[in-house]
Amino acid sequence: MESTIPRNEIPAIIDVSFEDLMRDPYPIYKRAQALGPVVRIEAANLLLVTRFEDIVAIERDPATFSSDNPESNVVKLFGPNLMRKDGEAHQRERKAIEPTVRPGTATRCWGPALEGIVDEVISAFERDGEADLFDALAAPISGRALAAIVGFEDVSWQTIAAWSQGMMDGAGNYSGDPKLTARALEVSREIEEAVDRNCPRLLDAPDESLLSSMLQSGLSTKEIYGNTKVAVGGGYNEPRDAILSLIYGLLLNPDQKEKVLANPALWQPAFEEAVRWISPIGMYPRLLTRDVDLGGHILPKGTQIGLSVAAANHEEPRFEAPQEYNAFRSKTPHLAFGSGPHFCAGTWVARIMVTKVVAPQVFARLANLRLKNPDLVTVRGWVFRGPTSLPVVWDV
Repeated sequence: MESTIPRNEIPAIIDVSFEDLMRDPYPIYKRAQALGPVVRIEAANLLLVTRFEDIVAIERDPATFSSDNPESNVVKLFGPNLMRKDGEAHQRERKAIEPTVRPGTATRCWGPALEGIVDEVISAFERDGEADLFDALAAPISGRALAAIVGFEDVSWQTIAAWSQGMMDGAGNYSGDPKLTARALEVSREIEEAVDRNCPRLLDAPDESLLSSMLQSGLSTKEIYGNTKVAVGGGYNEPRDAILSLIYGLLLNPDQKEKVLANPALWQPAFEEAVRWISPIGMYPRLLTRDVDLGGHILPKGTQIGLSVAAANHEEPRFEAPQEYNAFRSKTPHLAFGSGPHFCAGTWVARIMVTKVVAPQVFARLANLRLKNPDLVTVRGWVFRGPTSLPVVWDV
């Protein structure tokens, strides 16, 4: 139920649990959008902005709605990083990583590397006739790809996966669970140790990896630590979840699948629809640097708000029947990769990984791929969301 409040107070949704958010946040987002431009979600102890145009406007005004929040979980757990900086400080660190993730490098360098990784991963299970694609496909591909892109020669994909989960659990720990914080701090130390092990090699023999690019740019050790942790978090789970969401969406809609398979040009819009439908990174915070009137609600300086791009990506009527996957949806911009100066730096790598390599290979090599049982598929999360189990079968 919605709380009964005077007009000038911020509306709140008070009858949902944190588990409700994790299981399926979209009905909650729809309620929030109907209540106004900013709504308190008591279960998350956070003010959420859920409307598309409001988020776009906020992202265009980083001087007022700042990423630089010393009290954010990301800063406390990751250390200094480009995600929590604005202006020249943000641009300096973003330029340090751009040589690794720009479209040309993604195509020329990482595309061929991904081809080999995907071939090895699929070869390991393609004769089995059934698998859970979370464990068999998406997790190892994303983990191995990220290790290569970051420049970790001595880190397994399983370690990358564990690190990413620990960091993301800590970053999304708005309920203040001390166990999640402790685990994230432990992972943070392990990532720093891996950076220390790999940097000497990359100083002697620079390459196109993220660590090498940051070393050559002159970032400090603390900045390299922080941005590597950002890469391990979002750079693993975002492509992993996008791979699974795209496959899941097409398997739920065989007619769409056949059209996409018949026309390789359709992989790109099919991918964009997948990340709109289930946004891998669904929310991120901003800190108010001054008092702000947001839709008639005065928010004081120092207030933290959450920008729910996942909610914006399901806003009606901007997206008709938003809960449905539709690879042929009319072309409408989405916010799955953010907006403004903080638009996701790894977008091009993720797009090439999923649309040029992983998805085409999966459907080409696993004949008559289909869901084992739609009821067995699980999708979870709200700050970070994606399929956590995708059991499938195919003809051997």
